[in-house]
Amino acid sequence: MADARLARRRFVAAPSVALGAGAFAAGSDALRVGLIGCGGRGTGAAMNAMNADPGVRLVALCDISAEAIRIRRAGLKQQKPDQVTVDDAHCFTGFDGYRRLIECVDVALIAVASKFHPLYTKAAIEAGRHVLCEKPHAIDPPGVRDLAAACELARQKRLCVASGFQSRYEPGYQETTKRLRDGAIGEIVAIEEKLLRGPYAPYRRTPGLSEIQHQFANWASFAWLSGDDLLQGLVHNLDRDNWLMGDKPPAKCHGLAGRSSAPEDWRGTLFDHHSVVYEYPNGVRLRAFCRTQPGCYNETSSTILGTKGRCDLLRWRIEGETKWQYRHPDGARLSPYDLEHQAFFKAIRSGDPLNEGDIMLHATLAAIMGQLSCYTGQEVTWEGALKSHFALGPKADACRLDMEPPVKPGPNDTYPVPIPGLTKFL
Repeated sequence: MADARLARRRFVAAPSVALGAGAFAAGSDALRVGLIGCGGRGTGAAMNAMNADPGVRLVALCDISAEAIRIRRAGLKQQKPDQVTVDDAHCFTGFDGYRRLIECVDVALIAVASKFHPLYTKAAIEAGRHVLCEKPHAIDPPGVRDLAAACELARQKRLCVASGFQSRYEPGYQETTKRLRDGAIGEIVAIEEKLLRGPYAPYRRTPGLSEIQHQFANWASFAWLSGDDLLQGLVHNLDRDNWLMGDKPPAKCHGLAGRSSAPEDWRGTLFDHHSVVYEYPNGVRLRAFCRTQPGCYNETSSTILGTKGRCDLLRWRIEGETKWQYRHPDGARLSPYDLEHQAFFKAIRSGDPLNEGDIMLHATLAAIMGQLSCYTGQEVTWEGALKSHFALGPKADACRLDMEPPVKPGPNDTYPVPIPGLTKFL
């Protein structure tokens, strides 16, 4: 597949025909669902799936930790006793566990360390399974290209592939975005995103773990597994901004970032502050900020500036010539996570495939290009990021619990990080 084709490809739902081999057949009552990744978001996704469709049966679990599987299975069974049917034979561990899970399900929910999202998505689609993958969907350009190929294969096989970007299913965001695109604040001239908070990933050294086991156990603190903070933090904001811009990704960006917290306040390989300026093809500039430092000013906001007003996107509020505030009818509000899963399972049952590959790729690559700009200190274009071979750590299918760690700690248990101006963008 040529890179130029990837840049233009649209991944959209196609007209209804019979589903491909291995897919769930419309009309049957039960859907066999397997969860890959038994952390908090994975467990949440399993609950969302069961909330969304009474015919869902959670039949298999996979995680690198047998203890995580034991704990999560018990908790899910307590909440959904009729829908959780996972027996011991369908609890899979190890780095090949995902393949064994895929063999026995109709639908795979993927919520593991972000590095593995493209590999597991591709494997499930190749096996004829429907996939819902949590964000971010890749952590580097080679992963994006693998994900693109998987989404294209899903389109050819008429399988559903859905993203964890649940904002698009929230009625408040839907109505606010529609009004903004219809000109409620005039012409949009600038966007400002802030996600300023303290360190969010729990980090601890468990006695007896090897260095590589420690890094897997604390994967969100290591860029070669998580992609760093832009991908873990601001990727939802970037998806909403792309949506607002007519689902057109940014054309280029430049960023300033680094790690400045004292060693005793920071562990792992992530930068602790980012400032990235994105420019869309229509000239609109998006200024995105994220920070994970303790003891600092915190703010979470999304501000859209127009020629006739402004919008507080997170609160669905418009001010200026038009004053408007979205409120849920009768004060009721359904979880956007549940709504997302409702759309996903409805598409599976109807035989009319849902393919969200486009939005998955646009937001993920936008976050990656920002991260690469911060690492290198250089301006990065969409096309440049798309074609780059810059990779974080070893390939996902080469990872093992007995492998040599890609990074190792130095004095005071601190790890090396990229140096803007010296780190190269390949």
